[in-house]
Amino acid sequence: METVLDSVLTPSFLYSVIRVATPLLLASLGAVITSNAGITNIGIEGVMLISALAGVFASAFGFGPWFGLFIAMLTGVVCSLAIGYVSMSLKANSVLTCIAFNTMAIGGTVYFMYAVVKDKGTTLALDSGKLPNIQIPLINEIPVLGDIISNHNVISYAAILMIFVVYVLLYKTPLGLRIRSAGKAPKALSSVGVSLIKTRYIALAISGVLGGMAGAFMSMGYVTWFSKNMTAGRGFIALAADAMGNSTPIGAALSSLLFAVAEALSYSLQVTAIPPELVQMLPYLATIIGLVAYSVKRKASNEKMKAEYARQNR
Repeated sequence: METVLDSVLTPSFLYSVIRVATPLLLASLGAVITSNAGITNIGIEGVMLISALAGVFASAFGFGPWFGLFIAMLTGVVCSLAIGYVSMSLKANSVLTCIAFNTMAIGGTVYFMYAVVKDKGTTLALDSGKLPNIQIPLINEIPVLGDIISNHNVISYAAILMIFVVYVLLYKTPLGLRIRSAGKAPKALSSVGVSLIKTRYIALAISGVLGGMAGAFMSMGYVTWFSKNMTAGRGFIALAADAMGNSTPIGAALSSLLFAVAEALSYSLQVTAIPPELVQMLPYLATIIGLVAYSVKRKASNEKMKAEYARQNR
């Protein structure tokens, strides 16, 4: 137990929490956008995966990691719009569409990776580069605090900024009002001459940008290569964070941070005598526990509202 506490109560652990939280935060914010628009986009996992590979290829064969980031974000938009086209314009079942897309992403990325680098595991043969880390002036020189919040990847700081950007977008702009109306009152939105389908396409495009950034971080910030199924369910954890956060930017951010702590803890516990299989399941166990707690709380809240409604109408 003492060994565990020694490894957790350190600046390096808190630093790793921020790093691990970055893709979860970006993907959960993307899920917040689509959830508010009335779309359950479980295809975010596949969007992240394809964007991660596209970013590596663009960086290696293009103009470096910044160009790779741009292509990753563009890929995220294209993938999200493709999901929207099949599910909304072609009227296919949205859940089945996303499942098919995620399955295609897992197999398709391996196929294209092998076609380019002749390796079904990683793209280590490519020199794809890495997006830079940023030293924050002054803060970097503060003991402990500087070790925790300075020298992170540029996408990590962008992810934190996106919390406020998404909040302003949803609650302070006309577009945000339309997106929320698309989820809560679609008929009212259509009645004032605003296209419901167009609004949801816009929400998917914004979600795609955030998912593309998350994928780019995985392959050009977290590490410097793409590996098979490297997202490892983070897209689904992000959906859980969105649900636990009640589809609000702040709530999703806090939930992502909670899951990031569990994942960072799983890395720290690998040096202990705890079986590695048990350690590796911690992030997913935390996700299940979180969703159960959220469901119980929501059920209790619904029952309370029903009782209050029945009391008022006696």
